[in-house]
Amino acid sequence: MEKKLEGKVAVVTGGSTGIGFAIAKRFVEHGATVLITGRRKPELDAAVAAIGAQVEGVLVDSADASQLRAFFDHIGQRHGRLDILVANAGGGALLPFGQITEEHVDDTFSRNVKGTLFTVQTALPLLREGSSVILTGSTAASGGTEAFSVYAASKAAVRAFARNWIVDLKGRGIRVNTLSPGPIKTPGLVDLVGSDPAQQEGFLEHLASLIPMGRVGDPDEVAKAAVFLASEDASFVNGIELFVDGGMRQI
Repeated sequence: MEKKLEGKVAVVTGGSTGIGFAIAKRFVEHGATVLITGRRKPELDAAVAAIGAQVEGVLVDSADASQLRAFFDHIGQRHGRLDILVANAGGGALLPFGQITEEHVDDTFSRNVKGTLFTVQTALPLLREGSSVILTGSTAASGGTEAFSVYAASKAAVRAFARNWIVDLKGRGIRVNTLSPGPIKTPGLVDLVGSDPAQQEGFLEHLASLIPMGRVGDPDEVAKAAVFLASEDASFVNGIELFVDGGMRQI
């Protein structure tokens, strides 16, 4: 296999499970040295053990600016630069309009909007010319989903960041793109409807019925798209939103 990220230093926030884990694993397979972050040590340690070589796990809450500063200071001291940044950490919950609380809004926007903003801004001094920044968006930002409006709005903000940052960073040669998965079979997705396996399976079947390809996606399918955006194959790709959704948002 051609190693498209040989010698690169990459960060994947929220890399201990799901899509972030799959991206980190693919990056290592393509030759990158990868640092992953997470908020829970057991999951982070398990991810590092599963990936193996060329990966380091660091406990970081991406919504905490002081932790982000310490994390990127560590990267500067150890590696001196950053070639790829995947701002993936985030999450959300289902909550019907009419029952939305301030706590729900603050938590969702802190993780998805504030966390993304300060992750990228804090990393800026380390990002060299020609580096790639990938923001994890969502198909939720481009359509309507019942009881998911706050999450959708937060991911629309992430998409807006990419459009604006490519203007702010003009002249530095840093590419910023949004990678927007559709329904992907991850713990974060199925946990939206609780822990009952039958309920989770019914939820996945419902989502599959909305997708032209007739199934939900696999985290590795998103990871392969991330490798493209991170590599020189995408050297003239800047500011786009790349959907990995089986066609869900094209109909």
